[in-house]
Amino acid sequence: MLIVDDQDIVRQGLGVILRHQPDLEVVGFAANGQEALDYVSSLAPDVVLMDLKMPVLNGIRATKRITEQFSQIKVIALTTYGSDEWVFDAIRAGASGYILKDSDSETIVRAVRGAVEGTVYLDPAVAGRVLQEFNRLATAMPDRALQGPAPSQAPETCFEPLTERELTILQELAQGRSNREIADVLCLAEGTVKNYVSTIIGKLQANDRTQAAILALRRGLAKLEKGERGDHSHSADGRSASPLDRSSAHNAGRASASPGAAETRS
Repeated sequence: MLIVDDQDIVRQGLGVILRHQPDLEVVGFAANGQEALDYVSSLAPDVVLMDLKMPVLNGIRATKRITEQFSQIKVIALTTYGSDEWVFDAIRAGASGYILKDSDSETIVRAVRGAVEGTVYLDPAVAGRVLQEFNRLATAMPDRALQGPAPSQAPETCFEPLTERELTILQELAQGRSNREIADVLCLAEGTVKNYVSTIIGKLQANDRTQAAILALRRGLAKLEKGERGDHSHSADGRSASPLDRSSAHNAGRASASPGAAETRS
C-alpha cells in the first residue's frame, strides 16, 4: 500500500502499524497528492491511505484522479474529526473507506483489509458526517432527497425484494437503532430482530448494518425521521449523536479478518 500524508510523523506512524501485519506491505510514502499520483503509476499499490488536506494537490483531487485512472486501486480517506469538512467530497471522489488519523491500529488494519476485500469501512464519526449531508439534502430538497433516481432512470434492482416486516425493521435500522431498541419499538424478541437484520444485510448485499442503512437511504427504502420519536441522544461533548454514529459504533470491531493465509500485497 501507499501512505500519503503531509506530516512525516503520521506517515511513519501508519507505516509502523501496517508493516507489522504479515499480509500487508507498505510500498511507499508520499507527502502530497501529486507525489501520490506519481508513485501510484510506478508502484501500483492495491490500497492508498490518503490524507485529505495537503499542499500541492489535496487528497480529494488526488483520490478522484486515482479512482478514474486506476479503478482497481482502493483509496481510504484519512480524516481529522472536527476540522475536516471534505469527507463527503471524498465519497463522491471514489474513496473506499473513511478512518480517523487517531484510530487504533486494529481499526486501521481492518479498514485496509476490508478495502482489499472490496468492503467499505466507515468510522463512526465519518458515518455521522455522511448522515449530516443526507439531512442537509433532505432539508434543501424534501421532495427529492434520499429518494434515488427517477423511475425512468433507476438502475435495475439487483437485490432480493424485502418483505413488509423487513422493510419496517430496515426503517428502524436506518435511524441507527440497536437490535434491542428495534425490538422494544416493534414488540419483538431481540433474537428475532437480529435474525431479520442478518437477512436484510444479505438481501441488500451489504457488508454490515451501517452499509445497509446507507443503501436503504440512497435507494429510498427508508427515510430519516425528524425527531418524532423524541430521539435526542447526545455525544460526550454535548453534540447531538447522529443515527449512523450509533449504528457504526455498534458495529465497530465486527469486520472480518483477512481470509485464509494467502498473502495480499497492499
